[in-house]
Formats: sequence, C-alpha cells, structure tokens
Amino acid sequence: MPSITVRRLYQENQQKLNLTWVAGTGGSDNVIGNDDQRPTLALVGHLNFIHPNRVQVLGLAEVDYLNKLEQSAAKTALDQLFHKSMSVVVVANNQPVPRLLRDYCHSHNVPLMTSTLESPYLMDVLRIYLARALAVSTVLHGVFLDVFEIGVLIMGDSAMGKSELALELISRGHGMVADDAVELYRIGPDTLEGRCPPLLRDFLEVRGLGILNIRTIFGETAVRPKKVLKLIIHLVKANDQAMQALDRLNIQSETQEIIGVTVRKVVLPVAAGRNLAVLVEAAVRNYILQLRGIDSTREFIERHTNFLRDQENAPDID
Repeated sequence: MPSITVRRLYQENQQKLNLTWVAGTGGSDNVIGNDDQRPTLALVGHLNFIHPNRVQVLGLAEVDYLNKLEQSAAKTALDQLFHKSMSVVVVANNQPVPRLLRDYCHSHNVPLMTSTLESPYLMDVLRIYLARALAVSTVLHGVFLDVFEIGVLIMGDSAMGKSELALELISRGHGMVADDAVELYRIGPDTLEGRCPPLLRDFLEVRGLGILNIRTIFGETAVRPKKVLKLIIHLVKANDQAMQALDRLNIQSETQEIIGVTVRKVVLPVAAGRNLAVLVEAAVRNYILQLRGIDSTREFIERHTNFLRDQENAPDID
C-alpha cells in the first residue's frame, strides 16, 4: 500500500502550514499509510486516546485538557497513547507545548510539531494532502491532454502518431498534462487524476523534431499540472480487421478499467487523410453531450425504429 514518511509530510507542508519541528527527530522515518485498512481521511484527527490517528492534532481544547490533568493522570493517559500506533503529533493554534508531551515524543521517537494555524483548517489541508499522497497509482504510456476542460488520455501502439496529434491539439488551444509516461492516481472511488512525472514536465517528443518544451513554445496556458481523467481515445490502424471489429452503433458504450475505475473509451481508426484532431474534439464534445443526457446514437436508433414502425402501420393503398 502507498505510504509516506513524516519527513516528507513536513518538507512538503512546512511553509503552507507554518510547521515547526520541536521534538522527536529520531522518528523522521515514521510511516503514514493505509496498512491498517483505515480510510485515508481518518488518518488525521484531534487527539484520540482510544483509537489514535496516525496524525494526532491538538487544538485549544486538547491542550487545555492535558494541562488540567494531574501529573499521574497525565502520565497514565500518555502511556496508553504512546503504546499505540501513531506517526506524528501536531500542536496547533500556536499553543505552548505541554512539557510532558514533549518529553514523551522525545523518548518514544514520535515527531512533535507546532503550527500557528487553527486545528480544523490544518486538518483539512492534511487530509487533502494525504488523500493525494497515499492514492493508489499506476503509470500508463500515452499522452494526457485537457480538451475542452475534459481530461483525455490518448493511447495506442508506438508510431501511431499520438505526439503529433497532441501537438495539433495544443496548437488549437488545448492543454498538455503529460507525454509518454502518465501517472494516474485514484483520489476517489470513481476518480482518477493524471499527472506528469517531474522529470518529463513540459516536454513533448515528436519524431523528426525531437523534444519540444511546450511551455516555452506555446506559453503558460498550454500546460496543465494535473487533470481528472474522463475519456480515453485509443488509436488503431485502419485495416480491414480493425474496421470490422468496430460496432458503429455502440462506440460510446466502450470502457476501460484502470486501477478499479471504469473510464469511457473511444476507438479511432488511423488512416491517411483523417483529421484526428477534429475527430478527438468531436469525441469530447459528444462525451459532454452524453453527460447532459443527449445521446446521438440512441436518438438515431429511436428515429430509425419509429420510421420502421410507421411504415408497418401505414395503410395499404391499392
């Protein structure tokens, strides 16, 4: 299962959350993950002695509660807490850290951090961050684009013209997310978010031209940092076998499953003279219409059925 270390959480959220690491540096490699089958959003919460969160947050009420406990009662509570699975403790609201809590974090190698932010906001940010950082992921070969605000993954065998098609779409005002290696993360039960590996960001490889920096050539608006995947365009060679395999009246019903999420799929035959960029735009427009309940294929079938019914019921004229 995906996991991250406390060190990474601190480094990637230090400025955003005004975090200061005050104790427990020996636990910098403590792991935060879903190995206990707990939902990601339940990894972060206010101080809980019975079912400790991976990230234990202390706000005004929690710090006040610890400070009011007698020394013996406080030690008993912290003994119980630190013998259970816990990765990091964060004291929010710019509260002074109880000395006993600092000592326990130091002796048990549990990182202790402070933040000037209010605890509800801090937890919301950390929950969103962990949902993305711990998402199940995979890498697919293709080009991921933003076409009419819809995340479109163009796939197909090598030398099918995916990059050339992407370049044409970018020149028509659409945006690129990733070329060649597309990282897909399941950030929700039915949601896949596509991102680009940092090493490949902004670059598109086109045969004959080499590697192009899309951001430099087309400007900032030609590149997107991430996008939710909604549609797959699969390019195939337009030979007789491929054309016979296509069901012309059920193209819209094709799907592909990626790490447990079903994604709409359209197969486009590639042949000389076909304007693939226009076809991709038309496929995306048609997908948007289907989301609104407008299905051209169903409308055609219904019109054809009604025509045949009217022909059958028409009176015979001698």
